[in-house]
Amino acid sequence: MLDTKQFISAIKQIAEEKGIPEDKVVETIEAAIAAAYKRDYGEKGQIIKAKLNQETGDVKITQTKYVVEGVDEEGNVIGDVPDRPLEGIVGLQKPVEIREVGEEKKTAKFKKEEGEAVETGNEEDGKVKFNSEKYLTLEEAKKINKKIKVGEEVVIERESKTEFGRIAAQTAKQVIIQRLREVEREAIFAEFKKKENEVISGVVQRVEGNMIYIDLGRTTGLLIPAEQLYQEHYRIGQRLRFLILRVEETHRGPVILLSRSHPKLVLKLFEFEVPEIDAGSVEIKAIAREAGSRSKIAVISTEEGVDPIGSLVGQKGVRVQTVINELGGEKIDIIEWNENPTKFISNALSPAKIIDVKILDEARHHALAEVADDQFSLAIGKKGQNVRLAAKLTGWKIDVRAPQAKMTAEEIFTEETQSGKEAQKVEVLNLEEKGTTEEGKEAKTAENKEEPGKEEKPKKKTKNKKAEAIKEVEPLT
Repeated sequence: MLDTKQFISAIKQIAEEKGIPEDKVVETIEAAIAAAYKRDYGEKGQIIKAKLNQETGDVKITQTKYVVEGVDEEGNVIGDVPDRPLEGIVGLQKPVEIREVGEEKKTAKFKKEEGEAVETGNEEDGKVKFNSEKYLTLEEAKKINKKIKVGEEVVIERESKTEFGRIAAQTAKQVIIQRLREVEREAIFAEFKKKENEVISGVVQRVEGNMIYIDLGRTTGLLIPAEQLYQEHYRIGQRLRFLILRVEETHRGPVILLSRSHPKLVLKLFEFEVPEIDAGSVEIKAIAREAGSRSKIAVISTEEGVDPIGSLVGQKGVRVQTVINELGGEKIDIIEWNENPTKFISNALSPAKIIDVKILDEARHHALAEVADDQFSLAIGKKGQNVRLAAKLTGWKIDVRAPQAKMTAEEIFTEETQSGKEAQKVEVLNLEEKGTTEEGKEAKTAENKEEPGKEEKPKKKTKNKKAEAIKEVEPLT
């Protein structure tokens, strides 16, 4: 007889440590007892189930048989064979595999060792051998219950046993370990699947190349390079907040993919810091982010008297600074959302001051923003970052121009055409002037040659004094 109090205490302890329901632990123990019972006291093909009474500690053992239409002369089952759980463990009946002739002996040996409840007759015909330990003909079943039908179950109670051999105990142990692992994986997957697109706190567990493994308590999350911030250096033991991007189920268990670069992380962090967002008086309408560098957030107030920008900034910038510190110093611009696209685009280009915004093509969402000369570089931003984020935030294509370029798209095209023509005219005039100058030079040269009184003076011959001195010395020798 089992010690009931100790047994129930052990079940509760396992359920608490693994984070799984108590009934799942009880089901696992029942499956293990059924496997151990079949190992020592059962027969081939039997379907044994165990039921544990948690109050008294008693175990009820039953055998299940399935009603079939009948048996033919060859001993095969007539009609359809029901797909039922085997050996008290939940799962469908395994399909019969058709193997080559050389593999038949190996397959039969394997099935015998595993103790499968499926017995095969002629595999080519797809027939199943009748096993009296597993099946019951309809005629015999009618003797027990006149209303029973083909495919239904007949439950037969068997004598309970509490003493099991070493092999049976090991079998039960393996069943418990395997089932508890499976149940724990299912519980972890279900728990984190509900938390997708939510923020979770974790500790950097280890770093393997570019992959960062995060300790989330019950399991480990994965931070891939594409979801990391480029300026961050992750240290073992460092605590950070992550967005649960998605949860995938694999044969090794659930995989939790985390992110530090997703725009929703900024949204969730502000929800933690700003109670007005949770209350519904302030709403974040849009977020544009270049992770690790800069973000723009468009907010709106749903209640009069509530400043949406001030709510996110906080007193002396405490709220926004908390988010900035969590994101490793990433800059955050908070602007007011507006239904009017011109006002929204003007706000989105802040901190630059915009003179005017003109809609060039509303269908294609194309706009022109005019700024002062001293605000032009500020509106564009470093490497075009400010106008790029503004375009992402608003969903409009934005051109930024100085005041001297106040024109529509047609006027811009006309002016470019006219400037091109003027440049061609100037080039032609320059060529004409150059040609005239060259002609004048040639004419002047010709006139000088034709004048009669002017002859070219012969060049004076220069004497080589050294050569003359040598000539004078030669006669003396």
